[in-house]
Amino acid sequence: MIPFRDTYRDIPLYSPAKKPCRVDLSDNTNLFGAPPSADRVLREEGLLKLSRYPGSYAPDLKRAVARYAGVAVENVTTGCGSDDVIDCALRAFLEPGDVVAFPDPTFVMVPMFARLSALKPVPVPLRAGSDLDLDVEGLLATGAKLIYVCTPNNPTGTVASRAALERLVDQARGVVLIDQAYVEFTRGGDFLDLARTRPNVLVTRTMSKAFGLAGLRVGWGVGAPSLVAEVEKARGPYKHTTLGEAVAVSALTEDVPWMEACAAEAVENRERLRGGLRALGLEPLPSEGNFLLVPVPEARRVGEALRERNVNVRVFEGLTGVGDALRIGCGPWPLMSSALKALKEVL
Repeated sequence: MIPFRDTYRDIPLYSPAKKPCRVDLSDNTNLFGAPPSADRVLREEGLLKLSRYPGSYAPDLKRAVARYAGVAVENVTTGCGSDDVIDCALRAFLEPGDVVAFPDPTFVMVPMFARLSALKPVPVPLRAGSDLDLDVEGLLATGAKLIYVCTPNNPTGTVASRAALERLVDQARGVVLIDQAYVEFTRGGDFLDLARTRPNVLVTRTMSKAFGLAGLRVGWGVGAPSLVAEVEKARGPYKHTTLGEAVAVSALTEDVPWMEACAAEAVENRERLRGGLRALGLEPLPSEGNFLLVPVPEARRVGEALRERNVNVRVFEGLTGVGDALRIGCGPWPLMSSALKALKEVL
């Protein structure tokens, strides 16, 4: 008999319900497309880079991130998407059996990454009420050596208050990992300053959302050099393709105004979508991401009916404090209009 790991047996494959649809709003990516400089980089450098390994530990990307984030290169780590940086951090800072605490609900891959590394995932429900803020005391009471916080939170779209997050950072016994994959869509929810000033904070970000590079899988993190050095060990030397690194560098260097314009339009359409959903009798949660989480009874049935109408959204069942819900990504208004039309037919 092949000696598979017992701890793997009941871990499911990450595979949300999905099929090719004309309107795909399920991934919260930049629905306006890729950044302008990507076309030039791919045309000018594409074939030249395919036969060689990328630079070990992404030196060009680190320099671009450091300039963008206002830190030294020694404060930067990168990975194959920000989820890879998160996974590497769990392996770098924790021993098998250690506790990973996180708000519930949050990014579904975090408890999965924890279990894959033989760690103990401990969810702590978000505070009840309209703000769904962090339960700081509950998170601290777990005694976790690493506490994960996603803000804006996926899937709720809500943000952690600065007071709560600073209290958590100040009192945590170990590392606080702040996932800011959706920070470009927030109003004042940027916590990169904590990574610059606190020894126990690692902030992760991604090029997959606002920057429109989900297909190239590029993420990064900022923290104290001592934290970054440990994540780099877990990361390994070649986590980016040469093309992925080159395009990410060009986007961070040349395409920030384009990204900001796309993010602003996504936010504007998010609020326009909120009005359309309310007109259908639905009440989305407050959101500072490029998506809305909409409580909907029988969400699986509704999601399947939407896919039959060529619209794909993300279905969640039994979310803590929320129940069944649909997460709808936001982009150009014609896509939002199609989703509203299909949802009206289904409801």
